[in-house]
Amino acid sequence: MAARAENKKDGIVETVKTIVYALLIAGVFRTLFFQPFWIPSGSMKDTLLIGDFLFVNKMAYGYSRYSCPFSMCPFSGRIFGNEPQLGDVVVFRHPVSGADFIKRVVGLPGDKVQVKNGVLFINGVEAKQAPDGTFEEIKEPQGPVANIPRCANQPVGTGGICVKDKAIEVLPGGVSHSVLNITGNASTDSTGVFTVPKGEFFFMGDNRDNSTDSRVRQPNGVGFVPFENLIGRADRIMFSSAGRSMLYFWTWRSDRFFKGVE
Repeated sequence: MAARAENKKDGIVETVKTIVYALLIAGVFRTLFFQPFWIPSGSMKDTLLIGDFLFVNKMAYGYSRYSCPFSMCPFSGRIFGNEPQLGDVVVFRHPVSGADFIKRVVGLPGDKVQVKNGVLFINGVEAKQAPDGTFEEIKEPQGPVANIPRCANQPVGTGGICVKDKAIEVLPGGVSHSVLNITGNASTDSTGVFTVPKGEFFFMGDNRDNSTDSRVRQPNGVGFVPFENLIGRADRIMFSSAGRSMLYFWTWRSDRFFKGVE
């Protein structure tokens, strides 16, 4: 009986040790390589929807004091990383507020970026847009903070169909992605020329008229973002919920599980 009790005790100890080791490995994996990110706003529709849950690849651009796997980092700048490419969807730290943002890279160091009548130009080259129908959603509170979507077909009452014009934009170099348009006279539809400084990047949201991005100067906007503020690249949506909570299983979007971010 004593031997049996001892064996049972050893089995429990081994089980607990296995669970602890598994949690430690998962914690290290998350800290070193990936960071979870929940999409809180509609600035990247329809590439990313409110309620999309993804893991950010922290190794894509190396480590900085913002993406460092330790609570205290003894360095500034970045180590081990490559620079982003045009079209990458990136999570970064806002240079002023410190909040985490997610946008698309549309300007590299040295590039000249301008928006004319809603069309993006990079170094004088037009990022051509081909009409691609419309993006439709219900006009109702979305996500934990109950955001109400803006519509191109206003006025739209609560519960009505909210429509935005959709196009496929092709960046210089060939990367293509979806962009949305709500109005033709937004304050950010026509800008001056932005020359991206060395070591910094220019970001825009795909939901062009509903994105406070590098077109808007700091402190209210994003402005230019230093390389060291980049946290990682968004590569794949793991899970998506259209409700106020991920626990509301009846609101899960099954068509977005493991969907690649383009």
